[in-house]
Amino acid sequence: MTEYENIRTADIIAEALLDWKVDIIFGLPGDGINGFMEALRKRQDRIKFILVRLEESAAFMACAFAKYTGKLGACVATSGP
Repeated sequence: MTEYENIRTADIIAEALLDWKVDIIFGLPGDGINGFMEALRKRQDRIKFILVRLEESAAFMACAFAKYTGKLGACVATSGP
């Protein structure tokens, strides 16, 4: 058994975000992204999740974060209302 047999898509995405120097993600959890939320939880020492109340807020916060820090802004959510 190799180390890659139990890797999930959510883990690959989380590692890619870390490779891109993303250290903060704004978002709203939901059933459709539970796997990704678990991937973020396992990496909480390297990537911070900031809970928002609305999906749109996550997008606005990620945009403002990118504009004011010069870093890549990231957000995650399930489908909005």
